[in-house]
Amino acid sequence: MFRSLLYLLVVGFLGTASALRGEPASSAAPRRPRILGISHAAYYVSDLARARSFYKDYLGFGEPFSIPWKENGELVWIKVNDRQTVELFYAPDMPAGTDRLFHVAIEVDDAEAMRVYLRSRGVEVPAHTGIGKIGNKNYFVKDPHGNIVEITEYLPAGWTRREQGKHLPETRIATRMSHVGVLIGQLDQALTFYTGILGFKETWRGSAGGKALNWVNLQVPEGDDYLELMLYETLPSTERLLTLQHICLEVPDVAKAAEILRTRSAPAGLKPVTAVKTGVNGKRQINAYDPDGTRVEIMEPGTWDGQTVPSSLAPPPRSESKR
Repeated sequence: MFRSLLYLLVVGFLGTASALRGEPASSAAPRRPRILGISHAAYYVSDLARARSFYKDYLGFGEPFSIPWKENGELVWIKVNDRQTVELFYAPDMPAGTDRLFHVAIEVDDAEAMRVYLRSRGVEVPAHTGIGKIGNKNYFVKDPHGNIVEITEYLPAGWTRREQGKHLPETRIATRMSHVGVLIGQLDQALTFYTGILGFKETWRGSAGGKALNWVNLQVPEGDDYLELMLYETLPSTERLLTLQHICLEVPDVAKAAEILRTRSAPAGLKPVTAVKTGVNGKRQINAYDPDGTRVEIMEPGTWDGQTVPSSLAPPPRSESKR
């Protein structure tokens, strides 16, 4: 009896001391680290020379470096700004018309703490947090649809921090990637993962025809970047996937961006850039397409008239399909 009382007193004392030091109790659930933004989007490309020409010569971005990837392969970084890139994985053996999105990456302030947190919430995670080839902490998880989500933490010794202010030419068509579009079949399951577990904030819902939702925008909890969930009822064709799973480059004046692109030479055989139009969200935009057909949306940050477009009240499509 005496030993039991002594044990309870010691545990209580230690718990009080931890609380006074600001430390969580040992039994407390892990807290979610900060999610700062969209780090990058990664795509498979079938012709690296043409892809480089599109992203560098046509869109005007810099290439910090590339590294070997798999047998006779190459991984190329295209730098949008000091914290955002597009990764191009050379995959010449993929059949024409194949879905090209490899993964989307979110930047966190503590990758290992995020791994522990995700595991506590029932998400399958790797056994440890590794350091990638460019010196940042990173690992992969999957959302309920099967999309690969990379968790990455920029380290002081990593390439991302070392190269601050470099490889940012004046020719860049945009200086920010505002969002990445990812395919989602079941909205409720996606919201459980992105908002319930990761803490993303829903900011807008849109519908093309008013009968069913097409888009749901989820903003990272500690930043302004967002994911655009691209909803569907029947699994889209591969050509449609290339349009749905896109990146969006933010520009102050889309008409001026379109005029700049008209003065540049694009790789032969590309789908033409669309005319300037106003989307359902009230924002002016154009769309360009890389040599494999992946869409690059170029869009202004605000609505054309400064008025907020309300979210759609249409129900989500009833999809039971997964890739």
